[in-house]
Amino acid sequence: MLPLVALVGRPNVGKSTLFNRIVGRRLAIVEDVPGVTRDRQYAEAEQGKKRFRVVDTGGFTLHPDEQLVKAVREQAETAIQEADVIVFVVDAVEGLAGAEHELAQILRRGGKPVLLAANKVDSNQREQALELGELHRTGFDVFPVSAEHGRGVDELMDAIAAHMPETAAAEESEQEPIHLAVLGRPNVGKSTLLNRLLGEERFVASAMPGTTRDAVDEELTWKGRRFVLTDTAGLRKKRQVVDKVEVFSAQRALRAVERADVVVVLTDATALGVDQDARIAAQAEERGRAVILCVNKWDLVRDKDREAERLREEAGRHLQHVDFAPLLFVSALDGTRVKRILELAAELHDEASTRIGTPELNTWVQQMQDEHPAPLFRGFPVRFSYAYQVATQPVTVAIQCNRPQAVDEGYRRFLVNRFRDRFGLHVPVRLVFRIKSRSTPRGAGGAGK
Repeated sequence: MLPLVALVGRPNVGKSTLFNRIVGRRLAIVEDVPGVTRDRQYAEAEQGKKRFRVVDTGGFTLHPDEQLVKAVREQAETAIQEADVIVFVVDAVEGLAGAEHELAQILRRGGKPVLLAANKVDSNQREQALELGELHRTGFDVFPVSAEHGRGVDELMDAIAAHMPETAAAEESEQEPIHLAVLGRPNVGKSTLLNRLLGEERFVASAMPGTTRDAVDEELTWKGRRFVLTDTAGLRKKRQVVDKVEVFSAQRALRAVERADVVVVLTDATALGVDQDARIAAQAEERGRAVILCVNKWDLVRDKDREAERLREEAGRHLQHVDFAPLLFVSALDGTRVKRILELAAELHDEASTRIGTPELNTWVQQMQDEHPAPLFRGFPVRFSYAYQVATQPVTVAIQCNRPQAVDEGYRRFLVNRFRDRFGLHVPVRLVFRIKSRSTPRGAGGAGK
C-alpha cells in the first residue's frame, strides 16, 4: 500500500483545490461554498520518484451538533489516523480560526509529520503583505501556496516527498489490477459483455432496461494480468431520469469512472445514441481515464464493411474529444472480438502509466517551439524553457514558460495532439503550463523511463 497524505482544515480554505492541484486532475468538486466535500476522496500522486496517495477531507469544525457535520468531522479524524503525512490547509488571508487552534493541538499530539499550507497567497506582494508569524508559531513548517494558481505547490510537494519512502513505480503498477468499467445507455449489453469476458453468468442480464442498479465489481485474470471488471447502471439523459434510485445509480456509475483505469463506452450497433455516448465518453476523458469505444451487437449488422465505415465517420464527427480512443466492433452474444477489449485495456493502462525521459520531453518542446510557436500574446512571444513529467494516469507534463496565461485552449489542444503522435499514446494527456522558475525544478530528474 502506498503511503498516505491527508489534507485537513476547516471548511472553505481550499483543500479540494489543492487536492486537484497535487493529483494533477480535477477529481474533487470545488465550490466557493463551505461544506461541499463530505466524504473522503482518494487519488494517487507522485513527485520525482516518490508515489503516494492523497486524501481530501471534509471541513473540520468546532464541537459539531448536526449529525451530518459530526459525520464529516469523523471522516477527517479517520483520515488523520490513517495518514503518514498531514497537510494542514489554512486561509493565509483570514489567519487561524478557533477550530484550527484545536485542530493544531490534535495534530501535534498525533506525532506525525505536519506541513502547514498557507493557501491563497497568490503573489509575492501578497506574501510580503501578510503577517504569517501566527502560522509559524504553530511549530509546523509553513508553505505559502496558491492552490488556485499553483504557486508554491512544487515546494510543498517536495517536502511531502521528503517524508516518503522510495517506491518502485513500475513494480507497484504491475502488482495492481487494471480497473475496467463498462458504461453506456440502458440495454446496450453491458452485463452480457461482462459475462462473456468472465466466461460465466456473474451479472444479471436482461432485455429489460435498468436491470443493473449499482456498480458491481468482479475480478478476472487473463494472460497473467489481473482485472477488476465493473458493471454499471445505464446512463440516460438527465431530463429522462425521474426515479430517485436511478439518480443514485447514475451517480455510482460515475464514481466507478473515477475508480477505473480504463472505461469502455458501450453502444448498440442497431440503435446508436451518439449524443449520449459522446457525453459519457467526455465524462471519462475529463476524469483522465483511458477510453475504449465499443459498438456491440455486431452480429446483427449485415453489411459490416459499409456500416463500420459509416460508424467511424460518425465517431470522427461527434467524438472529437476522444478521437484518440480505439474503436472496436464486438458481439457480446457470440463473443466476437470481446477478448480484444482486455488486450486494449492492458495496453492503454500501460500507456497511461508511461514515464517519459526529461531530455526527450525537452527535445520535443524545443521542436514544437521552432516549428509551431505559440501565437503572440499582446505582441510578445511565448517561449518554453523546460519540460518535465509530473504524473501518470493521466500522463501529465509541466512546461515552464514565460507567459503561461497566454497559452490558449486551441494551441494547448494542438500540442496535446502532437504529443500523442510523438510518443504513440492513445490515452488522455494533460499539459500544465507554469511560470518559468530561476532553477531547474526539484524532482524533475526522476522523470526518466
